[in-house]
Amino acid sequence: MAGRDVIRFERGDLRLSVLDGGSLWLDGGAMFGVVPRALWQRLRQPDDRNRIRLAMNLLLIEDGSRRILVDTGSGTDWDEKSRKIYNMDARDAGRILEPAGLDPADIDVVVNTHLHFDHASGNVRMEGGMAVPTFPNAEYLVQRAEVETAKLDFDRVRAAYPRINHEPLLDAGRMKLLDGDTRLFGYLDLEVARGHTPGMQIVRVTTGKECVAFMADLFPTASHLPNAYVMGFDLEPMETMASKAAVLPRAMDEGWTVVFEHDAELPVARLDMHDGRPRATAVQADAIEETR
Repeated sequence: MAGRDVIRFERGDLRLSVLDGGSLWLDGGAMFGVVPRALWQRLRQPDDRNRIRLAMNLLLIEDGSRRILVDTGSGTDWDEKSRKIYNMDARDAGRILEPAGLDPADIDVVVNTHLHFDHASGNVRMEGGMAVPTFPNAEYLVQRAEVETAKLDFDRVRAAYPRINHEPLLDAGRMKLLDGDTRLFGYLDLEVARGHTPGMQIVRVTTGKECVAFMADLFPTASHLPNAYVMGFDLEPMETMASKAAVLPRAMDEGWTVVFEHDAELPVARLDMHDGRPRATAVQADAIEETR
């Protein structure tokens, strides 16, 4: 299967690349919560099993001193039954990073926006029956509240939070837990945007007056901009709506370039209001490189 183009931006001394981490198909009703199918299917056409295609876009940040990867995708340690359920295009880290001329050992920092399987199962890989860090030289960063949520023992959490994706990293001292909003390296802001999970964080890269924001599952696709378009997967839907109401005006007023983690058709955009509704418009990249 051909990969989606790699989208590159130069922002001062920073080089940003939106990498193709593969794709999966999830139930459209679950992706849009209380929004009726008659409305959401105008935006996202489902297949005969009511699933819609979702990208797993990852963000690579290179600043000349370090390489930072935001989220790690689904990984490849899936049985055939699971691959069929999700119609999954699962990619290993080597394949994901190859278009950037890197391999997993080149990554210095991994930021997990949260620990759901489609965002963090690429954290580790199986080697000799053991889970080992996919990125052997990286420090992994995640919110403490996210790890605490992953410990909860009920079905909805167990299904979405495979513990193998973070517990081996914690045991090895490779995962650093953050307590709230955190600024790193003078340009990288990790901001808690609770709702989808209690510890989810969006990632903002700021250079001068410009900001590139990785929206994680606050706005998984451009179709989720309206405040009521909240996923059925969200653990705290009212908190999601509050977070969206706080972030969206900032993104518009400050002219953020936003990266939608799950949007295959419109991965990078700017936001504005059109006829009283929020709208996403594609951003022209500095470079687009086709991958296979």
